[in-house]
Amino acid sequence: MLQTNRRTASDRSNVSRRSFMKGLGTAAAAGGFMASGLEAFGADYAMERPDIPLGPVGRKVNRVAADPTDIPPPIRRHTSKTHDITLTSEEVVAEIEPGVTFNFMTFGGQVPGPMIRVRQGDTVNLTLTNDASNRMPHNVDFHAVYGPGGGAEATLVAPGQSRSFSFQAMYPGAFIYHCAVPNLDYHIASGMFGMIVVEPPEGLPPVDHEFYIGQHEVYTNKKTGEAGHHAFDFDAMMDEKPSYVLLNGAKYGLTPDRLGAMEANVGETARVFMVTGGPNLTSSFHPIGNVWTDVWREGAIQSAPEKNVQTTPVAPGSCGIFHMKFPVPGPVFLVDHALSRVARKGAKATINVTGPEQPDIFAAR
Repeated sequence: MLQTNRRTASDRSNVSRRSFMKGLGTAAAAGGFMASGLEAFGADYAMERPDIPLGPVGRKVNRVAADPTDIPPPIRRHTSKTHDITLTSEEVVAEIEPGVTFNFMTFGGQVPGPMIRVRQGDTVNLTLTNDASNRMPHNVDFHAVYGPGGGAEATLVAPGQSRSFSFQAMYPGAFIYHCAVPNLDYHIASGMFGMIVVEPPEGLPPVDHEFYIGQHEVYTNKKTGEAGHHAFDFDAMMDEKPSYVLLNGAKYGLTPDRLGAMEANVGETARVFMVTGGPNLTSSFHPIGNVWTDVWREGAIQSAPEKNVQTTPVAPGSCGIFHMKFPVPGPVFLVDHALSRVARKGAKATINVTGPEQPDIFAAR
């Protein structure tokens, strides 16, 4: 829940610049975000190459891969309401794959960050808290917000601080949110992105299951699969040559051999919410052994859906809403159809579909 900020607007405008700058200075001294001419609360500041830590920095966690089923339920109300929502920036160490660790930056300790779900016309009181153990300042830009930087200017916070802003969700769809400090590509590639769904007043079409998938690429100083801790590689990111392309922050994370597959039954339907954090690569999102029965590109839910689509591009900084049916049993693989990213860099998730065989539809001979 939102931690109430009892300061007045005047108080906030005069909040201790010294404490904010001290927090930023502490982060820089610890090898974090390096900035010159930084002014409090969103004024211009220079983009500097950060001092990338070579070793593990932050608390170690078992996983950052978001549970694709852990999302808010569809909205079934006909009036607007106000939501008090807190996002917490957390810098953690986790495995990309067994034996390979990485310094992730996250919202809420997961990749992608928690899905936020509201109705068109709702008001959101959003607080961003930067965990005191973090090294760097963070903020958040919502593509669903009319306002400066999508809220980025209002939420720039040093470690140990919080800032808030309010917005009205005025247009429906599925939209990315992401960290937007000057080194935003570094922060996003490290995991700082998520999705907000703004449902139209009539709601979304009913389905049996909903899944939440986020894709991003990770740039490291070691080869894909090389054991040990992988540091971030700024040069590889500038060259757009990632070591990994991940779904939900782990190589083959959402598969039976890793953290577990998604589940469905023959005859059921599903809606897949997909967000591409990037920061650079477009996903060619495809269900192997299936088809998207309805596609809302860019998450534009008030547009007419495309029908029976095989592969859909989801660009960095964008989302998609996809419906699918499960007429036969067997695994359905969700992949980026730039297939080297699947075979070598980790971009694959599995939906296990169980139920009776349907030989009229499919039969091995």
